[in-house]
Amino acid sequence: MGDSTQQLWEMYSPEEKNNFFHAYVYLKYIDHFIHHAFAASGLPKKERTEFPEESIDEMLKMAVQEIGEVAGGYETNIYHGKVVNLKDAIQLVTQKVDLSLITPERVIPFKVAKDIILKNPESIAVGECACRSASLNPCLPMDVCLFVGDPVASFIAEHNTKYRKISQEEAVGILNAEHKRGHVHCAYFKREMGNRFFCVCNCCSCCCLGVQMWNLLGGTVPLLASSGYVAEVGGQCNGCSDCVASCNFKAIAIDENSQRATVDHNKCMGCGVCEDMCPVEAISLVADPSKGEPLDLSALLKQTH
Repeated sequence: MGDSTQQLWEMYSPEEKNNFFHAYVYLKYIDHFIHHAFAASGLPKKERTEFPEESIDEMLKMAVQEIGEVAGGYETNIYHGKVVNLKDAIQLVTQKVDLSLITPERVIPFKVAKDIILKNPESIAVGECACRSASLNPCLPMDVCLFVGDPVASFIAEHNTKYRKISQEEAVGILNAEHKRGHVHCAYFKREMGNRFFCVCNCCSCCCLGVQMWNLLGGTVPLLASSGYVAEVGGQCNGCSDCVASCNFKAIAIDENSQRATVDHNKCMGCGVCEDMCPVEAISLVADPSKGEPLDLSALLKQTH
């Protein structure tokens, strides 16, 4: 085995070695995995022009099926995301030393795949977002999916031609550019990735499978966790509706009587897009304990020392 493959194998304890095979196939064929996820969800998708071996394709279908079967509760969900604001997303891609953080349930409310364990965090790979690739009219650019830390980043850069290594500075540039485009940063966790965080993607309501399903199901299936913030509208709001158009979670509307923006706190995921899209700076993010706590690495690391 190559070095990155060996390191991926060694990431798993003896009782979890079966997860290596899923991770190997997932990382090499993530676009096909997402194709099957779109198909299972019933969402429109772009048809494939290339296909993996039949046995691999069947493994990917089975993996999608298992995720769907256990996605209904925080106790059982094995593949999910945490919405993070720009500041917290940047922290995830700028760590300089290895870290192992057992995240509290109030931050990551899932029982499975909830921890931040980063080895060689300066190792980052970027590549084509599989959700955008599967979408009929994808948002651009395509290369916005960031895999963070080894062995995952090195493995996907070595074995998936759509991914390449980049610096932490380049990763921060991608996050800033995607934030300006109105896209949501999501930190993703997966059982097969060692029950831990493995990537930050930049999501939208038109391409991202997770955000689309969250909106379609009204948040009744726990695919995503809130950032821990909600948007609040100040008195200087002039009702321009820029925030309505920019909200990926359909949480903002213009009140007919006051002609000011109002936020549905149940729908708001605290991504911070509207805050920076508002031309008069009438919107700000505020902490909301009922939404959980932010994935703020600096604050969490202070609590553990």
